[in-house]
Amino acid sequence: MPPIQKILFGSPGTGKSFSVRKIATNEKLLNIKWNEQTKSLENTIKTVFHPEYTYSDFVGKLLPQTTGLGSVIYKFYPGHFLQALGLAYRQIIDGTNENVLLVIDELNRGNAAAIFGAIFQLLDREDDYWSTYEVNLSELEIVGLFQSMGYKANITHENIQVNGNEFKSFYEITHNNLSKNNNEDGLRILERLKSNSITIPYNLSIIATINTSDESIYYLDSAFKRRWDWEYIDVPNSKSKVLEEIASIKVNIFWAFDDYQYYWSSLVIKLNEFIKSHHQSIRRIEDKQIGWWFLKADENNEITEAAIKNKLMFYLWDSVFAKDKRPLEELLGVKLITYADFADLYFEFIEKINPEKFKENTDVENF
Repeated sequence: MPPIQKILFGSPGTGKSFSVRKIATNEKLLNIKWNEQTKSLENTIKTVFHPEYTYSDFVGKLLPQTTGLGSVIYKFYPGHFLQALGLAYRQIIDGTNENVLLVIDELNRGNAAAIFGAIFQLLDREDDYWSTYEVNLSELEIVGLFQSMGYKANITHENIQVNGNEFKSFYEITHNNLSKNNNEDGLRILERLKSNSITIPYNLSIIATINTSDESIYYLDSAFKRRWDWEYIDVPNSKSKVLEEIASIKVNIFWAFDDYQYYWSSLVIKLNEFIKSHHQSIRRIEDKQIGWWFLKADENNEITEAAIKNKLMFYLWDSVFAKDKRPLEELLGVKLITYADFADLYFEFIEKINPEKFKENTDVENF
């Protein structure tokens, strides 16, 4: 199975993180197991980029550590990329060859070019899915990589020690074992480590997500973009199948009776249609719509009034119709001066957007 190097992008709440899980667990793609106890993917390293996230966070950094005697020592901590790379390398050396996944959420909220640094070169891959180029690391970073591979490693007198042996001895022992097992890929990794260099192997995939509605983001240049596959996660519309886990979620409205309810799925679709109908006054219309998971249901499987007022309606006020409130005023038939004016019309807003009541949702898609 070829590795995946992909950016998932779309409006908020469209399920980009959910899509990562679907891709990872697909037996025909990465076949990474989902751990029900931890509620997380196995063989997966996750991180979130943000404006303060740096190359050191991504690859590794020295941090002070106090000892029992009150003195301070410095310890190298491998970053998220080295953790994922080390895990992938160990799968190959041990002969399991299991896939490993590095997930980067909110890729464009950090300065990706600065964060990746020289690692950027490794994103180019050959037909055998290994990196086209190699990148040299410092001895400290190599030690961190060995630690991420599950070995005990440190530097003494400018020499790297692995599992209590000088690197030369470790290299000879490991080389012999890999040769006996005809592990050519493991030997390839070992030779790179010998020269303090790395490449991304075929069993390491990288999936990143971008929330396109967020305008306070860093620019991704074309050279960076072209090294990824891209997948747009569409918003719900009138042709969408309603997901099974979404179909029963109701909107909390005091005049909804037991037999007739307002459903969240219907509200999302009708709201997106409302937004699209005012495309002339909205900049970047595709980015301003919302997905099924823009709001989450409470323990009663309902979207609360507070959630709609404090998140959904504020999003419409502050992001979608930030520059032109006339569509909201026309919808409600009143002049809106402040956000409080808009929030106070919560019930009217729901009815105007989605005037129909439903007994149940029948058009459901199962996953």
